[in-house]
Amino acid sequence: MEPGGLEWLLVPMQQLVSWGAAGAMVFGGVVPYIPQYRDIRRTQNAEGFSTYVCLVLLVANILRILFWFGRRFESPLLWQSIIMIITMLLMLKLCTEVRVSNEMNVKRRSFADFDLNYFWHWSKFTDYVQCVLTFTGVTGYITYLWLDSSLFVETLGFLAVFTEAMLGVPQLYRNYQNRSTEGMSIKMVLMWTSGDTFKTVYFILNQAPFQFSICGLLQVFVDIAILLQVYLYSHYPQKPVSHTAHPASTKAL
Repeated sequence: MEPGGLEWLLVPMQQLVSWGAAGAMVFGGVVPYIPQYRDIRRTQNAEGFSTYVCLVLLVANILRILFWFGRRFESPLLWQSIIMIITMLLMLKLCTEVRVSNEMNVKRRSFADFDLNYFWHWSKFTDYVQCVLTFTGVTGYITYLWLDSSLFVETLGFLAVFTEAMLGVPQLYRNYQNRSTEGMSIKMVLMWTSGDTFKTVYFILNQAPFQFSICGLLQVFVDIAILLQVYLYSHYPQKPVSHTAHPASTKAL
């Protein structure tokens, strides 16, 4: 069969692969949070999930969307941010409802109190929405004023992906402090590593803005460092193993 005769088959296959990769980029980041959401809802216990994860991902993805207005990048990356924001808001809603229902005789806190000691520890989901809308409005207005500045736009893009890239650092630092990875899900870290590797390769192959590729590589390095901690602390324990379970950290792929 002549090579040209295979074009009718290769072209649709390449298109399917392209669609599959785009779909994985859009929805792959929220996959780890589905079992987390179901587990919190089933147990009515949100202690194993840090809402600061939601904060970091909301900030990162809002900044990424604003960056899109200054420098148009791949549509799947834009939709990924939109889906992730929706997911984090759903996680926040569930965690807030569960936490408040389990608290007894605790003073209610709100975003309008402007008390930094209780920042991101409010009693109603609407307070988190107000904070997110305020941040979006302020950063959106600043972006509108400086949209013609290439330096501002590139810096905005870097801050967006760098914020997300740093999401695994608290886990890395906690492991270092405890000299142990007890209570941390190794499967979750492996999901981080595989997801971040796929994402970084996608960035490079689709010639995404250089900020995406650099910070994607940084995420992979952080994931590998955590896996090295797992090996080091399991084979060469540096302190007696505690029976106190640490909340498992969670992040975006």
